[in-house]
Amino acid sequence: MSWTGWVAGWVTGVALGQSPATLEAVRLHRSDAAALARAELTACEQAKCPDAGRLGLLAGTLVLSDGDAAQARDLLTRHAPPAPLEAFHAFYLGQARFYAGDPNGAAKDFERALEKASPALAVRARARLGESLLDAHRPRDAAPVLESAAAAQPTPELLFQRAQARAATGNAAGQRADLKTVALRFPTHPYADEALEQLAALKPAVKLTLPEHLQRARGFLSDDAARAEAELVTAEKRGLVKGAPAQAQVALLRAQVLFARGKREEAEKALAVARKGPPAIAAEAALVVARRALRSDDNEKARKLMAALDKAYPSQAAGEEGAFFAAWLDLQGGRFEDAAKSFADYEKRYKGSRRRDEAMWFRALSHIRLEQHAKARQALDDLVTAYPKTSLAPQARYWMARTEELGGGKPATVGPAYEAVISAAPASFYALLATERLHELGRTPPAAFPQPPKQLTLPRPPELELAVALTRAGLFRDAADEVQSRVSGLRGPDQALPFAHALLQLGEFGHAHVVAARYLWGRAFGAKAPDALAAFYPRAFAQAVETEATRQALDPFLVWAIMRRESAFRPEVMSAADARGLMQIIPPTATEIAQKMAEPAPAPADLFAPERNIRYGAWYLAQLMKRFAHPALAAAAYNAGPKAAVRWTQERGGMPLDLFVESIPYRETRGYVKQVVADLYLYHRFYEKDGPQARLALTVPAPSTDGVSF
Repeated sequence: MSWTGWVAGWVTGVALGQSPATLEAVRLHRSDAAALARAELTACEQAKCPDAGRLGLLAGTLVLSDGDAAQARDLLTRHAPPAPLEAFHAFYLGQARFYAGDPNGAAKDFERALEKASPALAVRARARLGESLLDAHRPRDAAPVLESAAAAQPTPELLFQRAQARAATGNAAGQRADLKTVALRFPTHPYADEALEQLAALKPAVKLTLPEHLQRARGFLSDDAARAEAELVTAEKRGLVKGAPAQAQVALLRAQVLFARGKREEAEKALAVARKGPPAIAAEAALVVARRALRSDDNEKARKLMAALDKAYPSQAAGEEGAFFAAWLDLQGGRFEDAAKSFADYEKRYKGSRRRDEAMWFRALSHIRLEQHAKARQALDDLVTAYPKTSLAPQARYWMARTEELGGGKPATVGPAYEAVISAAPASFYALLATERLHELGRTPPAAFPQPPKQLTLPRPPELELAVALTRAGLFRDAADEVQSRVSGLRGPDQALPFAHALLQLGEFGHAHVVAARYLWGRAFGAKAPDALAAFYPRAFAQAVETEATRQALDPFLVWAIMRRESAFRPEVMSAADARGLMQIIPPTATEIAQKMAEPAPAPADLFAPERNIRYGAWYLAQLMKRFAHPALAAAAYNAGPKAAVRWTQERGGMPLDLFVESIPYRETRGYVKQVVADLYLYHRFYEKDGPQARLALTVPAPSTDGVSF
C-alpha cells in the first residue's frame, strides 16, 4: 500500500493487464480486490493475453492474503511469471505451500527465491526458509539460516524460531538467551508466553528476576494494564519483592498501572508507598503526581508540586524537571518577573541540562513580555553564544532584531539583522517574519531563495526498475520495500539527486521527500539549489489539490503546507492516534466531514486514498479558515482542535502574531504552526508568478463564534 504512484508516468508505452479499478482496490485493501484480480486473470486466459503470469501472481497473492493457501498455490502454479518478478513469484508460492501444509516444498521455493532475490526480498525469503526447514523437522538445516536471518532482523518470530533450532542442535545457552529476549523485549507478542513456558520447562528451570518482571510489566503498561498488574502480582507471589527499595519500586509501577486502569484512589495509595522509598524512586513518584497535575491544567497545584520537587530532589532528574516546569508555569501564568528569575536560577544550577538552551529562550521571552528589551537581547545573546548550533538560533536572532527595533533601534541597524535571519534560515517561520518586518521598515527584503524549485527530467535509475515492475503487478508493498531498500543504499547527494527526481516523475512524492531529507538538506537550504528544493516542496497530487481547493474556495498552497507537515506526502502513513493518509484524518473526523458533505461515511481504509483524503482535508481546512480567518490560527486549530485555538485567541488575541505564536502553550502546536505558515508562504513565493507577493498578516483576528468545532 505504500507505493502509490500509479500515475501515467510509469506506464508510458506499456499495456497494463490489471485495470486501474483493480489496482485501486488492491492499494486500499478492499474486500473485492481478490475477486477483481481473479476475474481479470480468467479473462486474460480466455483471450490468451501475454499478461497471464503477472495477473496470476497478483491473484495468487491476494487469495493467499484472504487465507486460502491451497487455491493460492494453484493460481501461482498456472503461469510462469515475468522475468523481473521470478523471485517474488517463488517467494509467494513458497508462502502458499507452507500454509497449505507442505514445508519441504515451501523450502525449495524459498531457496529458489533467494537465487534471484533483491536485497529487500532476500531478508524475507531467508526468514521464511528457516521457518520452513524447522517446520519440516530439519533443524540442522534450519539453524544456520535462522542464525543469519535473526541477526539481520531480530523479530520475536525469528528469535523464537532460532531458539527452537538452537535447542535441537545442542546450543542450550543460545536457546535460553533467545527465549529470554522474546519474553522480556516483546511481552505482548503471542510467542512471549510460550517462551516463558519453555524457559520454565528447562533443566534447570529459568525463572525471572524482579527487574525482569518489572521490565515485562512496563512493556504491558500502555496496551494491557491488567497484564502489567498480573506481572507485579506474580513477582510478589514468588517472594521477589523484599525490602523497602523493592517495595517502593513495585509500588511506583503499580501506581502507574492503577492510574491507567482508572483506579485513582488505589494509585495514590501506591504512590504514598513509593514516596517513602529511596530518593531516586521517591523523586520519580513525586514527579508522577506533578505531571498529572500539569496534564489536568491545574497550573497552580502543578507549580507548587514542581517547585517542591526541585527543592527536595535537586540532585535527581525529577528535581531538574521540577525546576524547569515551575519556571515555565510562572511564564504561562503571566508571572513574568518570577519566570525570568526562575529560568536564570535554573541555568545556573543545571548547567549540564539538555533543556538549558530552552530555559535561556524562555528567560528571554519573559523579558520580552515585560518589555525589558535590553535584558531580552542579553538573554538571547547568551543563548546563541553558548549554543550556536541550537535549533532555537533562528528565533533567537529574529527576536534580537525585533527587541532592538522595539527598543527604538534605527532601520539602518535593525534592517541588516532581519536580513541575516533570512539568509541563515531561509525556510523558517522567522525568515517569513523578518521579511514582513523589513516591509514595515520600507526596505526590500532579500529573496529567501534566489530561484524556485526546478524538477529535472532525468533517465530513471536502473535501481528503480524492479519497483516499477512490482507496481505494475499490483504488489505495492513489495514495491515500497524495494524503494526503501534502494534509498538506504544511496551514498551522498550526487546519487540521491537523480533518484529523488526519478521518484518525483513517478509521482512518489513521499519517497522523494525522504531521499531529500536524508541527503539533500545542505544542497537545498545551504546552497539553495532549485533542483534539491523540488523534492522538499513538490506540488504533490496537484490535480486533486487544485480541484478541491477551487471547490472549497481555499488556498491550495495551504493544503500542500498542511500535507507536508502532516505526512510528508506519504499517503500510507498512519499515526498512533489512528490519523490516516496525506492530511492525517482520523476515522471519526472523516465520518463527521462526510456527513457535512452529504456523503456516505468512508471505511477507514478509504482514508489512504489520496483523492478522498485531500477532499476531506480541503473541506475541513476551508471551514477552519472561514472561522479563524488567518492561516496561523487555522493551523493551530488543525493540530490542537478549534476549541483550543478559540481559547488561545481569547486569552492572547491582543498580541502581535509573532508573540502570539511564541505563547501557544503546547510545544507541538507551536512548532506545527511555525512550519505550516512558513511553508505556506514559501509555496506562494515559489509557484505564484502573477500578481503581488502574498503577505502575512501580523495581527491576530478574533475567530467567529460559529463554525466548525470538531
